[in-house]
Amino acid sequence: MAIALASNPKISLHVFHDERSAAFAALGIGLESGMPAVLLCTSGTAAAQFFAAVIEANYAHVPLLVCTADRPPELQGVGAPQTINQTHLYGTFVRKFIDAGLADDAKASKWRSVARDAFSTTVGVNRGPCHVNFPFREPLVGVAGALPAIDAHSPVRVSADVATASERKKLSLSLRAERGVIIAGNGIDQPRFILELAAKLKWPVLADPRSNCRVSPESSNGATVVSCADVMLRHLPTAELLTPTVVIRVGDPPVSKVANQWLAQCGAEQIAITQQPSLIDPDKVVSTHIIGSINELFMEMTRGAEPKSETEWIASWNRCERNARTALDAKLASQEQLTEPLCAVTVSDALVAGSNLVVSSSMPVRDLEWFAPARDGVRVFSNRGVNGIDGVVSTAVGVALSSKAPTALLIGDIALLHDSNGLLNLIRRDVQLKVIVVDNEGGGIFSFLPQAQAMEGAQFEQLFGTPHSVDFEALAKTHGIPFTWVTTADQLRRELSNAATSIVGVRTNRNTNVDDHNALYSAVAESLTK
Repeated sequence: MAIALASNPKISLHVFHDERSAAFAALGIGLESGMPAVLLCTSGTAAAQFFAAVIEANYAHVPLLVCTADRPPELQGVGAPQTINQTHLYGTFVRKFIDAGLADDAKASKWRSVARDAFSTTVGVNRGPCHVNFPFREPLVGVAGALPAIDAHSPVRVSADVATASERKKLSLSLRAERGVIIAGNGIDQPRFILELAAKLKWPVLADPRSNCRVSPESSNGATVVSCADVMLRHLPTAELLTPTVVIRVGDPPVSKVANQWLAQCGAEQIAITQQPSLIDPDKVVSTHIIGSINELFMEMTRGAEPKSETEWIASWNRCERNARTALDAKLASQEQLTEPLCAVTVSDALVAGSNLVVSSSMPVRDLEWFAPARDGVRVFSNRGVNGIDGVVSTAVGVALSSKAPTALLIGDIALLHDSNGLLNLIRRDVQLKVIVVDNEGGGIFSFLPQAQAMEGAQFEQLFGTPHSVDFEALAKTHGIPFTWVTTADQLRRELSNAATSIVGVRTNRNTNVDDHNALYSAVAESLTK
């Protein structure tokens, strides 16, 4: 299989030493391109190393074509080396398991249908991973021959719009409300349709950085784009003032716990629109779930919506967003040393248009959502299917390999250590990747959680702080990757202006980080009371 893939000039081939790293790079390719990468490994525990990425692809609806080599039937169950039971290895986390059967030229007429079935599964109505298992007898080398002829009578099946007429009618009726809100999450490829409708309705768009909707006023088609939802809604009088009667949620929900709690408690009618049949609704507040083409639905709604005059509702959102944004920008601009929020804001702002930004779970994705202002021309990616911190470096490598565009990765120290194998051969790959590692010597997010107050210091450090004492400069040197420590926003901007692949380190203090966040919340709260 490897020889056949390498012999096909139409296929871009990337080799990874570590199967887990390869799997997350394939995930990154699927995230960026919307098309499945072929992921190939040998039999045994190598196939098990794919599991974490398969789970993420399942929950994040990322197309992924997992191909595992296997031992033949006669070597199963007899103690043969590198042999495990790979049938349904990934259980319910794949859309389909296909056993391709023993490699046999006599069965070549079926290969196209197997391949078509596997590919269609990954990009079908319920996008995600498909597992194809390939048992081989020796000899395990060969020559790539001609592929079977294409069967033009069996087209690939792709996603279809399944929104019903009654669901569309209910959605249309909801648009008549004055106090409406659009929650724009991950999964939106054409933000202009959402923004055009919001501008007509005079509804705000609470835009997750991953939504492609957190854009500048010049690109918003007149819509009110809210970038400060989390910090605004922490101020209870403001949260009450901005209580909606209708919420239309597009794509995934926000990362912000504050925003999600506000949505759960606001009592509004909530309509979720997704392109996939699964729904993220842990608070059980969605009354209608519409599955279909987001672009088509919003184009249809925009055509049918009459432009409304300015209302006190949209004026209140504009005023709160303006005050909160001004307070945040002023507070961040006054900081001489890099804080974790300032680091996230600086990275987002400094990237050139056309760049990608990959953010790790835990604090980086939150700091970006909470504090980063609107900006144009940067696509944001994050593994939020199951919110893990594994495989993040490799995911960023996959995004960079797929897009060929400058890519930045904002990641914490623990997440980088968890996937340091993603750095293997990075300097040799045809990518422009900046890795910005925030080193607070442990698990920074736990300093914000009840454990920090409920436990004495030594025990908290052992179980949740988890200090590591790793020298990241030495780690970078091991992989031949240039490394620089920075302490100010200007230094970080200069490093990001250099296109060459490198690692940039930012040292922070976990305890001070909590104070830094609280100072920003206080500044916003004060601005909202004026």
